[in-house]
Amino acid sequence: MGKKVLFFGDFGIDDIIALLYALYCPQIDVIGIVADYGNVSKYDAIRNVKYLIEATEKNDLKVIGGAGRALTGYEPIFYPTIHGPEGLGPFQPEDNNFDNNFENFYEIINIIEKYPDLVLVNVGRLTSLATAFILFPEVMKKVSDIYVMGGAFNYPGNVTPVAEANFHGDPFAANLVFTLASSPIKIIPLNITQRAVIPPHIITMLDNEFTKKGDKVGQMIKPMYDFYYSSYKDMIPSIGGGPIHDLVVMWAVVESQEVKYKKVPVSIVTQTGLAFGQSIGDFRELTEKINSPNHYVGVDFSYWKFVNSFVHTLLTGTC
Repeated sequence: MGKKVLFFGDFGIDDIIALLYALYCPQIDVIGIVADYGNVSKYDAIRNVKYLIEATEKNDLKVIGGAGRALTGYEPIFYPTIHGPEGLGPFQPEDNNFDNNFENFYEIINIIEKYPDLVLVNVGRLTSLATAFILFPEVMKKVSDIYVMGGAFNYPGNVTPVAEANFHGDPFAANLVFTLASSPIKIIPLNITQRAVIPPHIITMLDNEFTKKGDKVGQMIKPMYDFYYSSYKDMIPSIGGGPIHDLVVMWAVVESQEVKYKKVPVSIVTQTGLAFGQSIGDFRELTEKINSPNHYVGVDFSYWKFVNSFVHTLLTGTC
């Protein structure tokens, strides 16, 4: 069996592709899913997870309702132009037989207690993860490793000139997570994920293979990707494909040696203003740095190994 993973996501298109990659990869064993607000509402995130479980027939996956809004108190901002009105691009799942009674956040305790080598992968806002650290500090010390998609370190942001969406959406939560964690977290920032572009011809090739095999789940990827890529092309005309941000984080769980990290003090700006949500890492070569907790910040990755691993896993079911 693969690495046990508890997956925190806000279930737009890149979250979904990351989850599908994990389900195709035998080196990853997704134990449970925490569905949060972010790309879409909490309600839509839970519905999208239930839709995927039905499509993949992974009925043993535990679904946990996460946060519905940020610790900032601000109303969440969703991104239908990038992820579609439902978060699934052109797909519009029906709400038939959908039970939205998912106030079951406490169940993460049982999962963490049951699996001593559990890895947490958080690719959305950090509100739920911060809540876990606040409510269950001793339990969280038992987690083996934590991977977070977020931040932009000395790199342009994607919602403001300096801030990335996950940290900007709830910088209080991000700051809490990096302050309360008992061991360094692996952060995969926009510096890496914006370069994690899957070219459209790769997606077309995969779709042709899925069609030949009659893989209905695999055939969901291209319509979602096409919607996603079209949105990015409108924003960044020069871009050569869709950057699948959350996918590269899940890939890093398996191919940790293919990501280069620097261990540096990390701080998140929580003061309102132009820098709200900015991630700061002290990369200076000094003996004395800012008085903030140290974490591993991703600074580079093996791009073609990432692309090849994605293709190989989806085509063969191995990784």
